[in-house]
Order: sequence, then structure tokens, then C-alpha cells
Amino acid sequence: MSASTTAPSPTGYTERVPVVWRDRTVQIEYQWIGPERSDAPLAVFLHEGLGSVAMWKDFPHQLCDAGGLRGLVFSRPAYGRSTPRAADEVWGVDFMHQQAHEVVPAFLDALGVKEAPWLFGHSDGASIALLLAARWPQRVRGLVLMAPHILVEDVTVQNIERARDAYEQTDLRHKLARYHDDVDSAFWGWNRIWLAPAFRAWNIEPEIAQIRAPVLAIQGCDDEYGTLAQIRGIAQRVPGTRLLELPDCAHSPHRDQSGAVIAATVAFMKAHSTQR
Repeated sequence: MSASTTAPSPTGYTERVPVVWRDRTVQIEYQWIGPERSDAPLAVFLHEGLGSVAMWKDFPHQLCDAGGLRGLVFSRPAYGRSTPRAADEVWGVDFMHQQAHEVVPAFLDALGVKEAPWLFGHSDGASIALLLAARWPQRVRGLVLMAPHILVEDVTVQNIERARDAYEQTDLRHKLARYHDDVDSAFWGWNRIWLAPAFRAWNIEPEIAQIRAPVLAIQGCDDEYGTLAQIRGIAQRVPGTRLLELPDCAHSPHRDQSGAVIAATVAFMKAHSTQR
């Protein structure tokens, strides 16, 4: 499928590719990193619940340069420069399953990605990476997960409520608008489903037990959106999971402890470079 150049991100221009999803076509914003490293492993970056290509800033470039990797960064539908969520579109409890089972594979197919990449996910993006690896093991070389969610905790809901209040009462909306063409699409899609009563029962622990890919799970000890039970729960269910618990670190390890995250990720990928 053809791609079109869109607005610049902090690390250069991005492109968009049309992807057919549930009988409609959405444009997905993306950016390649180090495409000239044709023989290098590919890392696909899956952003957080309010993230986008631009929200990553230069971290994917730093990681790919440190590890000699190729990278693919993209904004899921409703985020960044991708097709916004329709005003009347309400996400269901299975919204992350839809991304993992339908959108991400279709996006990779649209770009002609044939190899099994490493998935580098943050928060919601890390949960999507887990679900994709459980459903499509042949499409995943390994997982690096930052602040993943495998179940809903009280602390998560409480801080998402605080985020809602900040969006309505402070300049948070203005700040986020720098990273999204339609900031209300991004924020309310994420916020409303996480605060929906039905979502309290969301739990992917049984599904992730099927994963056999190598997993590095990273979480800050001061994460305001989840406790260490999240990554420890992954380790209990996925054999061989390596944990990295970072002090003085909140929900975004790639910002709070970027050096530690990059070093651990590069070492982990190299240790598993001969697998698959």
C-alpha cells in the first residue's frame, strides 16, 4: 500500500500508510529508524495509552543506535497523526485485544514486514505486545515490556481518575495537543474505557501463560499506574522472564531511567540473538 508523508515529529518526518480494519480504512502514522541496517534485528515500538510517535521523543533512536537495531515506531489509530477516533466511537473492554490481534498485524503486513520483530511496549503498548505474542507466537522474536498491565489495580484507576480531572481543570489538554492531531480522540478513548465499571474485570493472566518468547519486563518502583505485581505476575506465568525493577522511577522508565533501560534491553537482545 502507498504511504504519504505527514507532519514532522521531534526526530524527523513521519509517514502514513492505509490499513483496512473492520471494513474501514485507517491511516497509521509511522517512522523507520536505521533502515540502512538491513541485516539488524527489527524492534517495533508500541506506545502507552496517551502516546504517539512524537511522544517517544528520541528514545527509540537512542536504543536502536546503542543496539545496532532497526526500529519501527508508529501511532495506533486515535493517536498522533493517525486516523482519530470518531466522536461517537466508544472502545470496548477488548480494545487492546483488537489492537494486538487485528490492527498491529495488519499494519505490519501493510508495510511488508515479514520477519518476526522484537516488540518494545510501554504501558498499554506492553499489554498489546503480550497479547500479540500469545496469539501470534510466530510473529514475535521477543518482548521488552515497560510498565505493562495484566490486570486492573485500584492504584491504576485512582490515577486515571486524577488524569481525567487534570485534563479538564489544568493545562494537560494543551500539553498533550502537541503530540496528537485530535487530542480529545486520544484522551477520552483511553480514559473512558479504563474508568468503565466493566473494565475492572479485565485480566489477561490466563492468555499470557501461552507465551514462550523471551521476555524482559521493566517497571519503576514508584510507578503511579501499577504495582510490581504486574511484572512479577508475568514472571510467574511466562517461563524465563527476566525482571528489572528500577528505584527512583515512575511509570515511564525510558524517561526516568533511560540509561538503565537501554543497557538492559541491548544486553537482553544480544543474549537471545541466536534464538528463533
